[in-house]
Amino acid sequence: MSDRQKLYEGKAKIIYPTDDPEVLLAYYKDDATAFNAQKRGTIKGKGEINCTLSAHLFRLLESKGIPTHYIDTPAPDQMRVKRVQIVPVEVIVRNIAAGSLCKQTGIPTGTVLEPTLVEFCYKNDELGDPLLTRDRLLLMKLATPEQLEAIETFSRQIDAILTEFFGECGITLVDFKLEFGITTDGQLVLADEISPDTCRLWDQSETDPNRRVMDKDRFRHDLGNVENAYEQVLARVVARLG
Repeated sequence: MSDRQKLYEGKAKIIYPTDDPEVLLAYYKDDATAFNAQKRGTIKGKGEINCTLSAHLFRLLESKGIPTHYIDTPAPDQMRVKRVQIVPVEVIVRNIAAGSLCKQTGIPTGTVLEPTLVEFCYKNDELGDPLLTRDRLLLMKLATPEQLEAIETFSRQIDAILTEFFGECGITLVDFKLEFGITTDGQLVLADEISPDTCRLWDQSETDPNRRVMDKDRFRHDLGNVENAYEQVLARVVARLG
């Protein structure tokens, strides 16, 4: 990959051009960050795990009618994707209270949220990805009202699909982050990735609050066995999807 010219490098991926101007190559890194990149490290094998896992879940969502940027995976840590203009809005879907929601509201960790909470954040590292109201989002013209409605609809549909699927894997989908993009022909599609980096996942066979964690919280909070947790998620997903 070193002989290619980068288009963009983020915290978890490097994006490269291909011979087709409508197709990009995403290289998944082993780099790990937390707390808006204040904590940095490496999770061995994370790039391959997250790429492979995302590919499986993108294909699952596509089969359920959710459009994504996924094309294929030419290598275990590489994914070909459709070129999109990313909507600068991160969507947080919360089924169970955890993380920042508990710190900001005092809601106890583990509280089931009814109905599921869908939140929007401004995708801007310099500002710390702040939580936005719908009116602020529209005022800033980060998305059109129609795009925002479609994004929320897709997010709730994705949540229903993934909650059921992960449940079949013995995993509780606590919350997760989504990003969307607009293709050159104007279609809104799911982009970025779906992985233990972007999802909070709890092992249903564990009751201990620390042992049940199967996601990047193990890295964030120095819980140990990070690689094993990621590998377990992938193994269960592959076992279900083949």
